[in-house]
Amino acid sequence: MSSSRNPYVTQHNGRTASAEDLAPLAFAGFAHFTAMQVRGGKIRGLDLHLQRLSSASMRLFGHAPPDEQVLSHLRAALRAGPPNLSLVATVYSPAGEFTTGSPGDVPEMLVRSGPAASGPSGPLRLAAVPYERTLPTVKHVGEVAKTYFLRQAAAQGFDDAAFVDRRGRLSEASIWNLAFWDGTSVVWPEAEMLQGTTMAILQRQLDRLGVPQRSQEVTLADLPTLTGAVVMNSWTPGVAVRGIGEMPLPAAPDLLELLHRAFQAEPLSSP
Repeated sequence: MSSSRNPYVTQHNGRTASAEDLAPLAFAGFAHFTAMQVRGGKIRGLDLHLQRLSSASMRLFGHAPPDEQVLSHLRAALRAGPPNLSLVATVYSPAGEFTTGSPGDVPEMLVRSGPAASGPSGPLRLAAVPYERTLPTVKHVGEVAKTYFLRQAAAQGFDDAAFVDRRGRLSEASIWNLAFWDGTSVVWPEAEMLQGTTMAILQRQLDRLGVPQRSQEVTLADLPTLTGAVVMNSWTPGVAVRGIGEMPLPAAPDLLELLHRAFQAEPLSSP
């Protein structure tokens, strides 16, 4: 693959998408997706992305595209672009939204690529926002609240927003999972939220490295008992968080180093 190839590619069911293909999707919001970083034509946690697309398709549509079909569409997109890029695979029902659908509706797939990304350098200061996502375990599209709260946070001098549920528990941030540090263990917040693929990669690699980790409810009042926090998503396994709401958090270089090391231990796979 040539690095001079255009990173901006959009394909529909494994071929270049036409305006006719994209027009119905421009105004639709009943779909789900997974986002990944491609390096050297390979992907970390490919099995997790396939699991996500399959389980979410069953949840939303009652049907899931076979893994080999998904892989075929990913390979087609990778052949069309440079070896390092960002990739988003979206699965949707051709019946669209605001319809009852039918048992015979077969999900279709849109794959969009763009330049490789690594996320902000941080540290980030997050506003604490009362919010709970609908279908939190599904990475679905059309989530206007995420951008709304991000922009509201920025207008108030924050870098992004973290969500607090009705029980006062921190769950996730706008497009990020949260993780905390107590000095020896990685602490994952316990709440209804989306488990990111990077989060799942880190959990299994931390297990292999023998690093202690646990899940517990974390509230704003608990933050003084913790010694650091990070956010993570497909861009990066860790960006430092220097505060949530009005509560400052100390730098946690040991946590950042550990998460980046665990992420690098995850092998890259070819679709």
